[in-house]
Amino acid sequence: MYFLTGWPRRLLCPLRSEEEPFHVQPSSHRFYFAVLSETQLSVWFSRPSVLIASYIESAKAAAQFGFYQQAEWKPDDSMIAVAAAKGYILLFDVLGGGEDKYLYEPVYPKGSPRVKVTPGYKEEQCAPALSLEMKKPVDLEAPITSLQSLQEDLLVCTADGYLHVLHWDGLGSNGRKAICLTTIPFSLDLQSARGGPSIDLEGVHIRCMEYCVTLDGFAVVLSDGRLGFVTPLSNTITADPLQGVWAADVTDGTCVAVNNKYRLMAFGCASGSVLVYVIDTTTGSMQLSHKLELTPKHYPDIYNKTGPVKLICWSPDYSVAMVTWECGGLSLWSVFGAHLICTLGEDFAYRSDGTKKEPLKISSMSWGAEGYHLWVVPSKQERKSQEEQEEVEEVEMVTPPPRSSLQAGILQFHFIKSALTVNPCTSNQEQVLLHGEDRLYLTCGDPAQVHSTSDTHNPHPHTHPRDSSPHHHPPNPNSSLSQGLSTLLGHKHWHVVQIHSTYLESNWPIRFAAIDTVGQCMAVAGRRGFAHYSLYTRKWKLFGNITQEQNMTVTGGLAWWNDYVVVACYNFIDQQEELRLYLRSSNLDNAFALVTKLQSDTLLLNVFRDMVIIFRSDCSICLYSIERRHDSPNPSVSVELLQEVSMSRYIPHPALVVSVTLTSVRTETGITLKAPQQACMAESIMLNLAGQLIMLQRDRSGPQVRDKETPANNKKLLPFCPPVVLAQCVENVWTTCRSNRKKRHLLEALWLSCGEAGMKVWLPLFPRDNRKPHSFLSRRIMLPFHINIYPLAVLFEDALVLGATNEAVLYDGLQGGAAEPLEAVFPYCTVERTSQIYLHHILRQLLVRNLGEQALLLAQSCASLPYFPHVMELMVHVVLEEEATSREPIPDPLLPTVAKFITEFPLFLQTIVHCARKTEYALWNYLFAAVGNPKDLFEECLMAQDLDTAASYLIILQNMEVPAVSRQHATLLFNTALEQGKWDLCRHMIRFLKAIGSGEMDTPPPTPTTQEPSSTGGFEFFRNRSISLSQSADSIASGILQKTFSMPSGPSAKNREVECAENMYIDLMLWRHARHLLEQVRLRDLGCFSAQLGFELIGWLCRERNRVARIEDFVMALKMLHKDFLWPFPVLPAGSLSSPLRNGRCRTLLSTRLLKSQSADSLLNSDMDTAPPQEPPRSHTWLDGLSSRPKETDAASSAHSHHHHAPQTQDAFLSPLTNKAFDDPALLAVEEYSIGSATDLTETSSVVDGDWTMVDENTSTLSLSQAELEHISMELANKGPHKSQVQLRYLLHVFMEAGCLEWCVVIGLILREASIIKQVIGFLDSPEVPPETVQSIRSGLSAVDVWASTDCLGYKPFLNLIRPQLQQLMEAAAEQVQPEAFQPTSQTSKLGGPEGLGGPALPRAEDTPMGLSLPSHEPPGGFPRPPSEDCPPEETEEQGEEEGAYDCTLS
Repeated sequence: MYFLTGWPRRLLCPLRSEEEPFHVQPSSHRFYFAVLSETQLSVWFSRPSVLIASYIESAKAAAQFGFYQQAEWKPDDSMIAVAAAKGYILLFDVLGGGEDKYLYEPVYPKGSPRVKVTPGYKEEQCAPALSLEMKKPVDLEAPITSLQSLQEDLLVCTADGYLHVLHWDGLGSNGRKAICLTTIPFSLDLQSARGGPSIDLEGVHIRCMEYCVTLDGFAVVLSDGRLGFVTPLSNTITADPLQGVWAADVTDGTCVAVNNKYRLMAFGCASGSVLVYVIDTTTGSMQLSHKLELTPKHYPDIYNKTGPVKLICWSPDYSVAMVTWECGGLSLWSVFGAHLICTLGEDFAYRSDGTKKEPLKISSMSWGAEGYHLWVVPSKQERKSQEEQEEVEEVEMVTPPPRSSLQAGILQFHFIKSALTVNPCTSNQEQVLLHGEDRLYLTCGDPAQVHSTSDTHNPHPHTHPRDSSPHHHPPNPNSSLSQGLSTLLGHKHWHVVQIHSTYLESNWPIRFAAIDTVGQCMAVAGRRGFAHYSLYTRKWKLFGNITQEQNMTVTGGLAWWNDYVVVACYNFIDQQEELRLYLRSSNLDNAFALVTKLQSDTLLLNVFRDMVIIFRSDCSICLYSIERRHDSPNPSVSVELLQEVSMSRYIPHPALVVSVTLTSVRTETGITLKAPQQACMAESIMLNLAGQLIMLQRDRSGPQVRDKETPANNKKLLPFCPPVVLAQCVENVWTTCRSNRKKRHLLEALWLSCGEAGMKVWLPLFPRDNRKPHSFLSRRIMLPFHINIYPLAVLFEDALVLGATNEAVLYDGLQGGAAEPLEAVFPYCTVERTSQIYLHHILRQLLVRNLGEQALLLAQSCASLPYFPHVMELMVHVVLEEEATSREPIPDPLLPTVAKFITEFPLFLQTIVHCARKTEYALWNYLFAAVGNPKDLFEECLMAQDLDTAASYLIILQNMEVPAVSRQHATLLFNTALEQGKWDLCRHMIRFLKAIGSGEMDTPPPTPTTQEPSSTGGFEFFRNRSISLSQSADSIASGILQKTFSMPSGPSAKNREVECAENMYIDLMLWRHARHLLEQVRLRDLGCFSAQLGFELIGWLCRERNRVARIEDFVMALKMLHKDFLWPFPVLPAGSLSSPLRNGRCRTLLSTRLLKSQSADSLLNSDMDTAPPQEPPRSHTWLDGLSSRPKETDAASSAHSHHHHAPQTQDAFLSPLTNKAFDDPALLAVEEYSIGSATDLTETSSVVDGDWTMVDENTSTLSLSQAELEHISMELANKGPHKSQVQLRYLLHVFMEAGCLEWCVVIGLILREASIIKQVIGFLDSPEVPPETVQSIRSGLSAVDVWASTDCLGYKPFLNLIRPQLQQLMEAAAEQVQPEAFQPTSQTSKLGGPEGLGGPALPRAEDTPMGLSLPSHEPPGGFPRPPSEDCPPEETEEQGEEEGAYDCTLS
């Protein structure tokens, strides 16, 4: 509503004076302010805020009259009355200096267009020169307690119990009259008023009094603290019989302020709270409406220590009240008690170092014009304590006065306010619009929805986030910081538009502002004329002719209708009220305006679809229709009167109507709408009458005859029914004219903001499936709900409320020293956007009222909203917190109903578990008693395959059940996750299972990390190996040993036992899964499993070599590999045996050609063919290169296959590449420059003979025949994806290391590489190879041969190629060969060892964050086995050394 912004400004008095001001009083239009000190009366101007006149009392007169105390202006600003201490009223004439006398004038630069054009134009922007002249004083012979100005009279209350009525003009004996308080009868209401004077008023006088125009009476505070309301029984106060009404049970009143628009009387009390009363219209008694007080919830330190209320000030538009207390501070409330700002708490009350500030004590305050400023006079002791600081202030003065003369400081606080306060028609829009003195703040909607034109995508020169530096006032719009519109979607920053300075100069202050439905066009109206701005063009449009601007003033407000600004204004030339429409795109000129003359003054205006509704000062409502005219070439519209409705019977005073709006809301037939468009017709008028929301519906009961007032255009408009009161204490109303069949509940509802009571929604109720509604079921229901922000706009479909909130930024730049400048006393204030979801409140209210069916319809219509799961969680959470923490037993708990309601939605399981995990543990039993056993919910998640939610339930189970139960469920989930390949979850589950184990020993679970950096295993080891063959083996070995055997410090031996048992338990599950995968021949999954979980594949395979790692059926295994790795079965090319490529000459040639054409990478040079790179960085380029680019043709890979050492080097290169192949199963892409890498050093074709001829590069000019090309394409077609090739080679390496020779043969077959088969068959002579393996390989290859002959002839060329080895295998069945033949070249084969590469690996530098070494106290490896399991520690140590020396060569 109102928001504080920036720092307060200090106004210094240029006159030297020993006295300090203590009272400020505004004139009726708030352009002038009278400021009193003890013997001095000053008049200040509002803009610029300068002193323009001063009257200093002589010492003799001051002795006679006493010091000044308070002041009051005559309504026409021509006189000021000042009350002096000794009972005198001093009257001053305010005289204007002649026509051309100004105290301050603007100076324009040369060539400026703003020159004097119209008479009287210049005075609008100058500070006038005034003088004060004292008239004859009036002696009332008693101390004066209160002054109040009426139209022609001045009311003065004195301490002797009299009420004096003085006439402003004739102040002789005939011009005054005194009424004794004791003659006024007081009673509790006007009906029971007794005759005769009240006895209990002896010796009592009026301490404070204020006149209320709309109630025609005075709110009074008596000297004994009682509150009352005095009203004349006849027309005027001067007529004798007055009647008083009490407020019962209050005796501590201190001050009063009345709100004319809402007919409220706010009484301050000694207790620190403000009581707001209304007059009951039927009995005339005073009834308490609400209280304004600080709550212990938000202000626990200060709420009961504020002292008595000192002052209350309603803003000029009566929408907010400012309160200050004896102990200081300012607090702002909306009219019905929503708390907006308080300077006694948070950053206002504390410095950044946490010390408490003294609150600012205030002796007088007053709102400036239109409520943009609050003028505050600090109390004297405040300024005494700040004397030292004047040195700082004197820098700003041109001529510093002597030290003794204290500067009179007046503080000006700056506010920005919502456009709703003065122009309520903006409530139909879904934007928030705030206006400050010289700028607009708006929230732009989603640019995807609102931007239709191309020019809107330029950055906006006036769009700023809140200035983060506290040194600047709200951001300077000319700064170069411009933001694109998309940045405004966050809920913090505003789109700030500076109002055109030329318009402001002559028309300050801005009185109205409006924004169109799309949020792209704004209009503002000041004292005269108006101007509008477009975000499309980033330009303001002002009247070209200043005379036209100065000859109109906006009276009833502004609104947008499509591209037109609709203005209700007064024309000074014709002295006529008019309704005007100006087209946005044409020049702002009356020549382009459509003018409709109106009968009476317009107070309010609103637009609904193609209708304008106007509320006039004679209490009547007029409806006009607007239509586009298509008969003229230029765009034009026509306006005609549709209907007039007189409301004078129901409205006591026209100023009481806060807003008027047309809506499509209706009660009686809201259900049985035949056509959806009918929902958008103007069905009813909503009138906010002083906070009472009144509805007038169209009367459909009678015969539907055309109304007399309707023009004869066959538009039949029905008359309206008598009004019905819908709600009380209403500040704002929101409704929309859009319709959406899917969200009828939200779009056909009426939204109300009701101050401290929160919000209310008047929701339509629809029967389900178009059934006939129950006769007893109401058509609509009013649901109240509380939100934490002040609502400024409602997003109907999105179920959001938008608002704004004050934030404070502390500034400590000038700390130190006794005196603190204002910048340190007050934080810098900013306004931030906020939003809040309200759907859960409404659903809950419906469920409380047993309207579950309606709640379900509403929830289903909103289920597509992105925050719908959050809505569900909030609903459960709020109900749970309330019921589970309730002291008394709840007779009818709502939680079971809410739980049942949520089960209707698929996100039921997530909602419950998320809510539980955000709630404290103590409430879980209550929650699960309502929603069901967490074990059952966990099983439901597993059945629904929702493993992540199941994992969340595990945490619940871990806290609520014994460890055995949670381990059982964790095992279940772990196995399911393994089966589904959810590797992240598997890693978490491993950690979780370990934590349960350590939890049984009362040690806290380890902190979760996403990847176990120290996990051991064949793959990890392999991945983390350095590729440089020259690297010293000892350093690697020592690093590994150091890591493996540094024992975890801390846990006892018993703990270690538990840990070992736990690890064993996890390992068993991992082994079981690996066995399962291998049995099903799912090698690809096995590779992923090993890579993702760091499973020791080689070590495990060593142990399983003669068990599960055997192959029963080679043909089936080969087929499964083809399927698993998407590898095509080889096809026999026509004439393969007589191929021209017999010697391989052209093949290599083609590959070199492809190499050259595909990449100019520096790695692809001829050196690569001969020697592996020696520098580690180069290997890393390949490594990184493997991750992200699209798959490329592998044709080039065969280029290097002519080197005999290809099989040796290939694995050295392979090791870094393969990691990512399995690490990310989704990764189907590799870099193009891996073409030349050694992973591709593979023989891709089945060449009939083994004749490798090398081709020199200079023979590459040789031409290829058609047959050769066909053969090459055939060879390419017989290869699988590059990624599969990388993965197969990695698995080949693993099986080689583990000695699973049968698998090596199968992979050699699918890759069709004779060297592998040769190598394996060479190994078979070793005595370490069991005869079963030899037999299995022999029979398996025979079976493959048979299968190839019948089913897959493509394999025949390759089998023919390895025929000699097969023959050798058959013949050598009985012979034994020397074991040395089996040893690989590096002497590091693990075939003889009991386990494979089991030691922990050194992580690569890029795996360890920032290159730090891993902590040594962690257990080594992800799955450490106790050393005693398979081999004694010495053996492991040896093995570690051996592994360190391993240099990745295979043969």
